[in-house]
Amino acid sequence: MTEPPPPQVSYAELTLRLTRLGLSAPDLGSAMQPVLDALITHTAAAGAGYFQWWESEQTFRIRASSGHHPWHDTSGLPAALPLIQALRAADGVNFYTDTLTHPAVTGFAALGIHALIAAPIHDRHGHLIGALLAHAHTPHAWTDIECALTGSVTGLLSLLAARLDAEEREREAHESALRTLGLFLEARDAETHGHTDRVTQLAVRLGRALQLDESSLCALRWGAYLHDIGKITLPDEVLRWPGPFSPAQRERMRVHVEEGVSLAQQLTFLPKPALDVIAAHHERWDGSGYPLGQRGQNIPLPARIFAVCDVFDALTSNRPYKHAWTPDEALAFVQAASGTHFDPQVVQALMKVLGHHAA
Repeated sequence: MTEPPPPQVSYAELTLRLTRLGLSAPDLGSAMQPVLDALITHTAAAGAGYFQWWESEQTFRIRASSGHHPWHDTSGLPAALPLIQALRAADGVNFYTDTLTHPAVTGFAALGIHALIAAPIHDRHGHLIGALLAHAHTPHAWTDIECALTGSVTGLLSLLAARLDAEEREREAHESALRTLGLFLEARDAETHGHTDRVTQLAVRLGRALQLDESSLCALRWGAYLHDIGKITLPDEVLRWPGPFSPAQRERMRVHVEEGVSLAQQLTFLPKPALDVIAAHHERWDGSGYPLGQRGQNIPLPARIFAVCDVFDALTSNRPYKHAWTPDEALAFVQAASGTHFDPQVVQALMKVLGHHAA
C-alpha cells in the first residue's frame, strides 16, 4: 500500500474539508460520507462506517459507509457489545492491531475484520451518540501517521455529529408535531380520511420531479401538513356545511387563509416556503385566486405545486357533496385548467409523475 501523505498536509486538508462540509451538510450522512472516504484513502483501512445511536432500539445503526464492509444498511451494533462498552469508557480513539487478541473486539475476526480503528463520537454533554469504525482485512499495526490522522478528525467529527444529530432530532420532532396537527385539522373538517398524508406525499413526489432540493422538499411537506391550519378558527356551521356556500359563508371561509398564516407565523421554526404554501395555495395562475390575487410566477413555487395536488386529491376523494372522480377524470380537469388555475409546468410534471403525458 502507498504510504499515507505527510500528516501536516492531511491535517490541513481534512480539517478544512470537514469544516466546510459540516457547515453546509443537510444531514448527518452527507457530512460523514467524505470523512469515511478520506479514511480509507489515507490509511490502510479497507472499509469504514459511521454508526448512529438509536435510543428506541438501544442499537448503533450504520448511517454511512465507504469501501468494503460486512455490514448491511440495516445492521447495527447492540449497546451490550464489548466494543461499545470499551468506547463508552474510552478517552479517545482505540486502535486494534489484531482483533483475535483483544477481548473488546471478540467476534470481529469472524466478519473478516482483523484490524480496527474505533472512535467514540460524543455530544456536548459527553454522551456517546455515534461510533466511527475503520477496519482492515488483515492484522495491521496502525502507523503514527494513521493514528495522528484519525485523531485529528475525531474531535471535529464529534462537533459536527453533535450539531447535526441534534438538528435532525429536532427536525423529526417538528415533523411529527406538524403531521399530528395536520391530522387533527383533517379530522375536524369533512375531509376524506387520509387526505393530509396523500396530498403531502403527492406534493413531495411532484417537488422531486421539479428538482427541488431536500430543504425545499421539507418546507413543502411542512406547509402541506398545515395548509388549512386557519380552518381551526372556523365555526362548525361553516366548516361542516354540506352544500354550496352562501356569499357570507364563502367570505368567511376565505378568511381562513390569513388567519392560518397568522397562526403559522407563531411557529418560528417554520421556513418561509412552508408559510408560502399556507398563504398562497388558493391563488390561481391567471390572478383570479385569493387572498391577494397573485398571478403567474409571482405565486411562490411551493404553493403552485401544492395547489395542483390539493385539487387533484379533492377531486379523487368522496366528499359529503360529491362522489370521487376517477384519476383520469381528475387529471383531465387539471390539464384543462392549466394556464388558468394552475402553472402549466407544474401540471406537466404531475402528468409525468402519475404516468400520463400532456396532450
